[in-house]
Amino acid sequence: MKYTLSVVKGFASAHCLREYKGKCENVHGHNWKVRTAFCGSELDKTGMLMDFTDIKAHLDKIMVYLDHKLLNETPPFDKINPTAENIAFFIFNELKKFETATAKVCEVEVWESDTSSAKISD
Repeated sequence: MKYTLSVVKGFASAHCLREYKGKCENVHGHNWKVRTAFCGSELDKTGMLMDFTDIKAHLDKIMVYLDHKLLNETPPFDKINPTAENIAFFIFNELKKFETATAKVCEVEVWESDTSSAKISD
């Protein structure tokens, strides 16, 4: 049996896409929404895979880092294109630092609008 815990948070930031031919090559902003999921098959003695409070705190640290920034000037996006895919990859890797012996980050989905998202999963 596998358990999945999900938390949704958001941040606002601006970016422009390098080497893109179209209006998104210009600086523009998004109210990004991020859903992260931790997965595992073993619960702790309290009956939890991981405490939601801990997941929210870890995700908040990443959101603060990205919030109200021009992503193109914020590492690692000063070197790589700040696409939804690369933002999802960045958040996924940052969350891996907070994995436990039984709870692993298994998915991050990033919406740049209500209708467009990029998802990375393990």
